Amino acid sequence: MTNDGLPQVLIDFLNYNANLNKSKNSINEYRYDLVRFLKYMKVLKSDNRKLTIDDIDTIADIDAKFLSDINLSDLYAYMTFLRDSCHNTATSRARKSASIKGFFKYLYSKAKIIDNDPAKELENPKIGKRLPKYLTLTESQELLDIAKSGDKYKKRDGDLSDKKKILAARDYAMTTLFLNCGMRLSELVSINIDHIKFDEAILTVIGKGNKERTIYLNKACTNALNEYLAVRPNISSGPDKNALFLSERKKRISNRMVQTTIKDYLKSCGLGSYSTHKLRHTAATLMYQNGVDVRALQEILGHENIGTTEIYTHVDNYQIRQAVENNPLADYKG
Repeated sequence: MTNDGLPQVLIDFLNYNANLNKSKNSINEYRYDLVRFLKYMKVLKSDNRKLTIDDIDTIADIDAKFLSDINLSDLYAYMTFLRDSCHNTATSRARKSASIKGFFKYLYSKAKIIDNDPAKELENPKIGKRLPKYLTLTESQELLDIAKSGDKYKKRDGDLSDKKKILAARDYAMTTLFLNCGMRLSELVSINIDHIKFDEAILTVIGKGNKERTIYLNKACTNALNEYLAVRPNISSGPDKNALFLSERKKRISNRMVQTTIKDYLKSCGLGSYSTHKLRHTAATLMYQNGVDVRALQEILGHENIGTTEIYTHVDNYQIRQAVENNPLADYKG
């Protein structure tokens, strides 16, 4: 995404966040959220009652005076617009509220082009806590079996060509890393071969905020990686020569391709409503259910806040039922 057509103050804000090592995804979200917000402000401040966001061709003319005239009531008007006209969920509105808060905080305390921060008192929508969806151990094993079989790539005669064997080995390695390490999609895609130290069974990934963290590889991961690397095409030059996971065109695999590939396997298991991120939830939940301490889980997942990790301390309905059944009074008839 480019900064063409943006006001200079918004470009400055995006550059400021880039300097803080915010991820490209976060900066793109700020850009999208704030462009929509500023377009709405132009509509709100216009005398033309029939004007809509879609009618706004540019926001490049927005200046310090325009921003200084925005007040808290305007911000709540926008949040109501997101709920009633755009049908945004509370989670989506909370993210956009955070973008607005960050923008006005920058304008007030860093750029110093406004005299007060109207977003300081903006309250976020209340978000109900949702337990993460995850695969059971049996479903996880089935997913791994389907990925390893290569059925997706088999021809009618049931054989795999050499090219398809490479893809099957790649897909199995990706699925194994997701389910064993709980890594994020962006982390998996960005792995380079030299990030792996097989003698120490460790992998370095780049997490949120461009922060490095070490992932310890178990035997399933090292075996899957070795099997894939044994058939992975060698690339002598170019920006993707060191990329671990490659597309058929020998380019670093994209986020979208990984999502589509995993989605195909999940559909084969009858789990079409799940996604790559649900595999991260699955890894975390299975580890916690098998005795991994929540602090250790925090390190594994790369969470800054322990509160984010504590969502995995939920107990599923089966465990609750089993706990009741195991009560020593369960069979007492009186």
